[in-house]
Amino acid sequence: MDYTQTYIEGRWQAATGNTATEVVDSYAETPFAALRASSAADVDRAVDAARRAGPAWSSLPAGQRGALLRAVADALEARAEPLTDAIMREVGMPAKLVKRIQVAAPIAAWRRYAALCEDAGRESRIGHSVVRRVPAGVVACITPWNYPLHQVTAKVAAALAAGCTVVLKPSEIAPLSAFLLADAVAEAGLPAGVFNLVHGAGPEVGQALARHPGVDMVSFTGSTRAGREIGAAAGAGLKRLSLELGGKSAAIVLPGADLATAVKATLASCFLNSGQTCSAYTRLLVPAADHDRAAELARQYIGAYVMGDPADPATRLGPLASAGQRQRVHVMLDRSLAEGARIVAGGADACPVPERGYFVAPTVLDAVAPDSAIAQEEIFGPVLVLLPYKDSGQALAIANGTPYGLAAAVWGATAEQAYDAARPLRAGQIEINGAPFNPDAPFGGFGQSGMGRENGPHGLEEFTETISYQLPPDYPGLQRPAV
Repeated sequence: MDYTQTYIEGRWQAATGNTATEVVDSYAETPFAALRASSAADVDRAVDAARRAGPAWSSLPAGQRGALLRAVADALEARAEPLTDAIMREVGMPAKLVKRIQVAAPIAAWRRYAALCEDAGRESRIGHSVVRRVPAGVVACITPWNYPLHQVTAKVAAALAAGCTVVLKPSEIAPLSAFLLADAVAEAGLPAGVFNLVHGAGPEVGQALARHPGVDMVSFTGSTRAGREIGAAAGAGLKRLSLELGGKSAAIVLPGADLATAVKATLASCFLNSGQTCSAYTRLLVPAADHDRAAELARQYIGAYVMGDPADPATRLGPLASAGQRQRVHVMLDRSLAEGARIVAGGADACPVPERGYFVAPTVLDAVAPDSAIAQEEIFGPVLVLLPYKDSGQALAIANGTPYGLAAAVWGATAEQAYDAARPLRAGQIEINGAPFNPDAPFGGFGQSGMGRENGPHGLEEFTETISYQLPPDYPGLQRPAV
């Protein structure tokens, strides 16, 4: 594809920004695609196209919108191989995981949102009022690099299903799946202006979108720092806002739980995508009496995380997405070790890193205070902190004792015990005894993890506003039972 172009009003056209950027292969450490950034004028044209397309798209019958979204899913499925290759090279996740998590799951989500189109404008009754949900309008979708197509889908597919029109700005680190999506949108035949793509750095293009007077809503996923900046820019225009930000999620193992299963599952969560997952469980809380056994189990399991070429089926842990990200993780590790932390499993000595690629060895630390930086700040690398606790009250205080509240896990002797213990946790999504991820359940967080929810019906509702009509008592049909 020609990455010097952008997709506006149903056609590819040259991006007119002054900045050229390169997309770097995270394993080869060499560029493999070159992009040209969009300009402020490109942003204006994209927003204008979305505004003009809005009335016709929002009034299109839900069945027709759903059919078009299913056509996008079909077109993405036909591009599964190039999508897998691009995301593997950009992000570093092993190809076998990219196919399932980063490509197949988003395609399935497009189809689920197609089915939800019928629900977007459904009316409800409250007393003598009829309540309608209507599209929020033009949505700026600003997405991250760690799960590029997944996060684009959570915003774009939901917004389109709700009847909104979209301007997408993907991360400049991992933008290629967004170009393939635009190609799929064109093949699927979405009306011109319904979906628009601009690209470039967040401080320029992202801020221009967030501030744009023609944008009605901003949906952003990324770091808490960037979320504050986007929120301030959108707030100046009193725009509807959804933010999915960082996390420092805890997995709590209760006395009597299956410790081996809990440790193994927590390592899998923490090391998925080389730790580049906002909801990863990066703190493992165990009863003090189980600390030594938990550390030994971590030493047993960590050898399974074989580092290497993401294209190799034997690889389980790929490189980080960039040299800068690797450096940030090393700085945090070095600082924690200087403060007295201890490596109890993994680390570069036990798990030597490959000679090329932006790798960080999988690492488990202990001798860490719950209020230390490594136990409070998002690492975004394959680093787990092991924290012992003396009783359930202390476990809860440690788990809730960060500024974040995105996800958590609780392991108990029974699911009932774990569920009861989980209820006081301040986290948006809590896994009980290893239950599988539910892609239709709402996902989002408390505190510095952001605001709003994504996925499923709740994710679609984020892109709507409500209108209530107060009807006179003799209005026809008002006496019928509410649906």
